[in-house]
Amino acid sequence: MTAPRATRSSRSPRIVPGSLAAGATTLSLLALSACGTADSTAEESPEGGRLDVMASFYPMEFLAERIGGEHVSVTTLTGPGIDPHDLELSPRQTAQLTEADAVVYLEGLQPAIDAAIAQSGVEHIAEATSYTSVDPHDGGHGHDDAHDDDDHGHDDAHEDDGHGHDDAHDDGHGHDDAHDDDHGHDDAHDDDHGHDDAHDDDHGHDDAHEDEDGHGHEDDHDHGPGDPHVWLDPLKYAEVAEGVGGVLAEADPDNAADYEKNTADLVAELHTLHEEFASGLTNTETDTFITTHAAFGHLAGRYGIREEAIAGIDPESEPSAARMRELHAVAKDEGVTTVFFETLASDATARTLAEDLNLQTDVLDPLEGLTDESRGEDYFEVMRANLEALQKALGAAS
Repeated sequence: MTAPRATRSSRSPRIVPGSLAAGATTLSLLALSACGTADSTAEESPEGGRLDVMASFYPMEFLAERIGGEHVSVTTLTGPGIDPHDLELSPRQTAQLTEADAVVYLEGLQPAIDAAIAQSGVEHIAEATSYTSVDPHDGGHGHDDAHDDDDHGHDDAHEDDGHGHDDAHDDGHGHDDAHDDDHGHDDAHDDDHGHDDAHDDDHGHDDAHEDEDGHGHEDDHDHGPGDPHVWLDPLKYAEVAEGVGGVLAEADPDNAADYEKNTADLVAELHTLHEEFASGLTNTETDTFITTHAAFGHLAGRYGIREEAIAGIDPESEPSAARMRELHAVAKDEGVTTVFFETLASDATARTLAEDLNLQTDVLDPLEGLTDESRGEDYFEVMRANLEALQKALGAAS
């Protein structure tokens, strides 16, 4: 037996005029209350209570996410797999910048972003190089006091090793005490390998190449006299982290305590990573490695090793024939075993050089961005993969 279908009554519902008026009044009050609440919430903290942060590229994005935690929504202007050096902003990205609550970037690496930020009107800006030194031979703002030679004995290990790091890095790494008074970077390195700037009279990575091949590596992207790759030195990156934490706290004072804690935790992790590099790169058979472009000056300066770059700061600049001949000589004289290439730049020149000299090739990742081929999921994993690659290439004692 089929149940009877329910039928809608043809009788109209009775509406009491007084009730209608009261309902309308109630709805109006609720609507006004809701609007008021929404407006005040939007003013206090945008995007559902989270701070809208724009980051220029991966190393800045990593800091913003780790320090901001659940309180921030981070957008990066440089997508995965894109070389940050040549980034051009879309009109949509430029508009996003102007609407951000805070911006985290590194001046001098991406001219398009520098220009857009200068015109954005954003109040809370964390600029990485304002918190540390872009000179690869200057260890930053005092971290060596906490990580001095009594902890690592790094120079003593290399003195016995015969690489002569004692002259280049007097008093330990020489990054603070040796440079605080007069920043004698060139003098300190002229008689040794002079990792980057001091190669003017020797291998001439920067200034000499501007005259030699016309590419002007330092000027291609307006990097100025320094090296922007500060994030590859864990202690300098820690200094930048502290600066970013301060800016986020200013932009969102209600959550300042969380930003302070997250910053302290991240800085502690970076100091631990520094300890691993300092101990892992002692007693090496050679102190010289060859890279695709000059991204590792800060790392080399910190740990008393020597980077020889095929290209300059700009990975797309082409080396001259004279530079290639020079690298042949360096590889033979210094016992170089490995030519490193990277994930975002072409490896053609590096592989050709390695084949000519019968050297091995490997990846040393400058962490300018993550890809599916990156040896890790985040900054710390990739940096530890870099340490393993350097230990193998330099013949570090295990």
